[in-house]
Amino acid sequence: MSTPRGELIWTPDADAWERSNIAAFAATKDLHDHGSLLEWSVSEPDDFWMSFADWADVRWHRRPTCALADATMPGRWFPGGTLNYAEHALRHDAAAVVSLSQTRGRRHLDSTELRAAVARCRAGLVRLGVRTGDRVAAFLPNIDETLVAFLATASLGAIWSSCAPEFGVRAVVDRFSQLEPTILLAIDGYRYGTRGIDKRSDLAEIVAQLPSLRHLVMLPYLHDPTDSEEISIPMSTWDELCSVEELLTFEPVAADHPLYVLFSSGTTGLPKPIVHGHGGIVVEHLKALALHHDIRHHDRFMWFSTTGWMMWNYLISGLLLGSTVVLFDGDPGWPDIGALWRIAAMEQVTVLGVSAPFIMACLKDGLRPGTELGLARLRQVGSTGAPLPAAGFRWIRDAVGDHVQPVSISGGTDVCTAFVGASPTLPVRAGEIAGRMLACDVRAVGADGAPCPPGVTGELVIGTPMPSMPVGFWGDESGERYRAAYFDWQPGLWHHGDWITFFDDGACQITGRSDATLNRGGVRLGTSDFYSVVEGMPEIADAVVVHLEDAQGGPGELILLVACTVGHHLDDALRARIGRELRSQLSPRHVPDTIVEAGVLPRTLSRKRLEVPIKRLLLGADPATVASRDSLTDARAFDEIVAWCHARALAS
Repeated sequence: MSTPRGELIWTPDADAWERSNIAAFAATKDLHDHGSLLEWSVSEPDDFWMSFADWADVRWHRRPTCALADATMPGRWFPGGTLNYAEHALRHDAAAVVSLSQTRGRRHLDSTELRAAVARCRAGLVRLGVRTGDRVAAFLPNIDETLVAFLATASLGAIWSSCAPEFGVRAVVDRFSQLEPTILLAIDGYRYGTRGIDKRSDLAEIVAQLPSLRHLVMLPYLHDPTDSEEISIPMSTWDELCSVEELLTFEPVAADHPLYVLFSSGTTGLPKPIVHGHGGIVVEHLKALALHHDIRHHDRFMWFSTTGWMMWNYLISGLLLGSTVVLFDGDPGWPDIGALWRIAAMEQVTVLGVSAPFIMACLKDGLRPGTELGLARLRQVGSTGAPLPAAGFRWIRDAVGDHVQPVSISGGTDVCTAFVGASPTLPVRAGEIAGRMLACDVRAVGADGAPCPPGVTGELVIGTPMPSMPVGFWGDESGERYRAAYFDWQPGLWHHGDWITFFDDGACQITGRSDATLNRGGVRLGTSDFYSVVEGMPEIADAVVVHLEDAQGGPGELILLVACTVGHHLDDALRARIGRELRSQLSPRHVPDTIVEAGVLPRTLSRKRLEVPIKRLLLGADPATVASRDSLTDARAFDEIVAWCHARALAS
């Protein structure tokens, strides 16, 4: 049976093709429609990427011999080429930064001020001994200083990594300890709505657990700079770091030289340290933002994100095109859920990105920003982090404006971009993503790797290398961990872990994860983070966490099953303490809605947790189809879980 199609929500204007960046580029290859451009980009990736890099005026210090030297996954990109991301981000006179915060007032940097700020920060990092290849870590929010510090780090050829301040101590240490950074930039706290969140004691613990650190740069953000915890390493303030004026220069680095390290959600073991290179990110983000979002120098680009999510990296790449990027740090629901829409109106945002659950919350709240605010300049509303239900598309049309294009995109930290999304020249149907991004060979395949016909759901795979596929994983010298993460499922195919359905016209639907990663409120949460905290408690012997998605796009239900150690049982006091520990060490999003005690939690014979089988049981699957009792360490414990799921279903 074929999957039903959504209603037509948005149709491009008759002259949309002629006015678009995508048409201007296509014309250089004598192509005159989106379909032929997409086909060429997928079938001839070397020609496409070299042609695009020339059209986008990528500034090579040394020109590469080709784009794709080796098509074996994940490819060898731009051999011999040297460049610098920061040089591209700071080359436009029109580029600017607006920084908004619930902790302090609005700040604005024009292109001259931004370059000067980066030059001062760069000089300060050099004084602290930062050199090409060193790691600079940041425990900073989405504000202009963070952007400045990142660009200064990149200009040196040093390697950036950031965690949002909402992360707890263990989540930060689990990530940064893998990189052995020498410098940490951090804030002392922040305001989330009306609440002041003090991070000074957490910061002292983080520093104490990162022995590689030589220096801490403190940005006083919530407290007086003289009022701080005792820190075990030399420390200076942000103003001291940026106290010396200096000319801005850029270190030319190889295309595959690490730009930043992003971290996976940590589903199995420690979060994966995913290394992205200068060349791959420059060309991929130029393509995605210029051709798919149609961003130009007069645009004002905002995507609500924290610095721990790859959408922050996507957002700040708006500078590559000379646009103004609008940063926001705070609670998007304070003083009410209309806060982001008021910012979009006040700042005349033209491309706004949020999460699917946020859009659904606006729908449920009855918000109508298109009639209540001045959003005439807004032309795109982007959605990511989770599939956007059809009702969310309709709400954008009806409540934001029928001139606004809903842009549902999907990709991931692994590629630091979207591989399915929108185009200013393609129609949009409710509940659907408009199609593949250019040069993204995305396919739906069955368990044997064979292509699924249109309308049939399959595993999302990528069949041809993309330039923003990771350079590798940090510390994975042999590449074994990298290969196992993406290529073991079917050799030659990148396996992403999503379910996807394509239609005859190239549009698609993503219907959730095919692995055990949790997705709450549009933010992916790793199960290993839960276990490291919960199982660190003396009362807890074992745990399994699962997430039941809400079909309407809400946060769903997060369920934690625990087995207690001998002499302990789950009571209200222990439930409350589990919640407090998860909130303080990880984030409020990690606090379960339901905590249940089990005598013993079954595992496979290879000691793997039964996250996916338990989730399927909770969704009503036949126990015989979700796990083989003979493959479990304790079949009776599995039967107890089955009985609990059955009783829960009867009670609901």
